[in-house]
Amino acid sequence: MISLTIEGGVAEVVLDAPGKLNAVDPAALAELSQAYDDAAAAASRGEVRALLLRGVGRAFCAGRDISGVDPADDDVLGYLGGLVTPLMRKMAAFPAPTFAAAQGASLGVGLGLLLATDVVYVADNAKIGSPFANLGATLDSGGHWYFTERLGMHRTLDLVYTGELMSGDEAVRAGLFSRSFPADELLERTRSVVTRVALGATGAFVASKELVAQIRDRRLGLWESMDAENKAQAALCDSDDYREGFKAFQEKRKPVFSGK
Repeated sequence: MISLTIEGGVAEVVLDAPGKLNAVDPAALAELSQAYDDAAAAASRGEVRALLLRGVGRAFCAGRDISGVDPADDDVLGYLGGLVTPLMRKMAAFPAPTFAAAQGASLGVGLGLLLATDVVYVADNAKIGSPFANLGATLDSGGHWYFTERLGMHRTLDLVYTGELMSGDEAVRAGLFSRSFPADELLERTRSVVTRVALGATGAFVASKELVAQIRDRRLGLWESMDAENKAQAALCDSDDYREGFKAFQEKRKPVFSGK
């Protein structure tokens, strides 16, 4: 169900079970986790400088595959706490910029996979959320935190109580994700951005990724954030890309970054 290809500095991780809208069971989550491990190992060798996550077919990911689940003996905590959360942490900590292209449904755990990705582009007619009102369950995979942080309490609970879904265009306008594109342009335009980012100063991008995570998780104030920025900038001074960037600016040419 999960495939990984690496080409031109870009790792592409693909959910490929369109018959079930890329819904994920424990085996699929294990495959996805291994794909990120393999891509991270390639990144450590300088072979991957950006990652794209996408799904095949009508949907990005319809969430958990519950087709064979008996609610009477369902180990929800084992699935979410033992499999989904560790995977999301691994995805969020990936040592290069990560992007997702999401078309169709992105529900439940599928939404969580997007939340664990640095930059998310969606089709304008995508369906975002968790229709758990019809299952007697709550949002999971970080949905409560993310929706409350971006949408506020009232809009979050409106979505929870009604089970209504947001379109991709609406989700972008609300600040949930970065950009929306027509569905037939989504993958091509996302790949174009990822390819360009893979040629950039990877170390500087990762430093910014870590700074943004600190600001989010530790609620850094302005001066704390500025101090962290200063230290990150100082640490980059010894990198090849830092020196190349300065040299290219002084020579009035486009820099050629190595990712080192």
